[in-house]
Amino acid sequence: MDGAAPLFRMEGISKRYGGVRALEKAELVVEAGSIHAILGENGAGKSTLIKVMAGVVAPDEGRMTLDGREATFASPGAANKAGIVCIFQELSLVPELSVADNIVISDPPKRFGMIDRKAQRRIAEEALARAGAADIHPLALVKDLPLSRRQMVEIAKALARKPRILILDEATSALTAADVSKIFAVLKRLRSEGLALLYISHRMNEIAELADQCTVFRNGRNVASYPAGSKSDNEVVELMIGREYSHIFPPKPAAVPAAAAPRLEARKLSWADRLHDISLTVRAGEVVGLGGLDGQGQRELLLAFFGVLRGLSGQILIDGKSVSITSPSVARDDGIGMALIPEDRKTEG
Repeated sequence: MDGAAPLFRMEGISKRYGGVRALEKAELVVEAGSIHAILGENGAGKSTLIKVMAGVVAPDEGRMTLDGREATFASPGAANKAGIVCIFQELSLVPELSVADNIVISDPPKRFGMIDRKAQRRIAEEALARAGAADIHPLALVKDLPLSRRQMVEIAKALARKPRILILDEATSALTAADVSKIFAVLKRLRSEGLALLYISHRMNEIAELADQCTVFRNGRNVASYPAGSKSDNEVVELMIGREYSHIFPPKPAAVPAAAAPRLEARKLSWADRLHDISLTVRAGEVVGLGGLDGQGQRELLLAFFGVLRGLSGQILIDGKSVSITSPSVARDDGIGMALIPEDRKTEG
């Protein structure tokens, strides 16, 4: 960028936890007015990198510069003050508080020593509008919002801090396709305003659509940086794992015979306006994938199997026998033996 110093630079950053090397001589350059994607397998060092950048953990060695001047952040508050704000994958919202309370929680506006509720609401409304979520009422309780809307509040909360560098760690992982499109429009607008964005995601299609520059991490080191779109998905995966793409997956075993006994069946399951006459069969020894855009009923189908939904119509069969799964405890016990890893592990278990 015309020889000017980058907005932010990390050089030789290392971090160890006991005998575990999380980062080793990591490098990163972040430019203003750009979206920089960080890619890598789980455990590659991405999360540790952004925690160092956001003041959550201190590096063991290395240096960081902001606007060409050396920078150190002893806490997330210090990083926020410098204009670096991070949205982590795990939400930081307080469910029992309102949307507005959460958005200003780190620095509520004061008047005569008391929280200025009028100013708080104005700040919340402006932040929600900037996040493309003006339809969320600032006085709504966070606990009453679905997970995708809570994520939008989290993004609004970050924007209320007026960041110069915004880090998003898997921030779209729980959003519907429609909400992802809204967020992309917001991020592109923020980029045009000169904001620097650091984007961590496993979704290759998102990165191809959104990013300007990409950096791949593997085993705590950055192994490649390249302009977005200049490498195929297979090439990127090979950089991430350190071996040829053709060696990633072992040969598939023989298909489960059609005569194998059905273990789980759904017959004409319907619920509210989310499920309509869903039928499927899962046989013993078989893995069945549910495809579709986010928010198309996949989550509700799993909740139906696990006894969470009320007012469900249709039939569920286990080992060929019709069952009434009225609660998660029934799903887990009573000879059914079902387990569910939910969308929101933090609040749903």
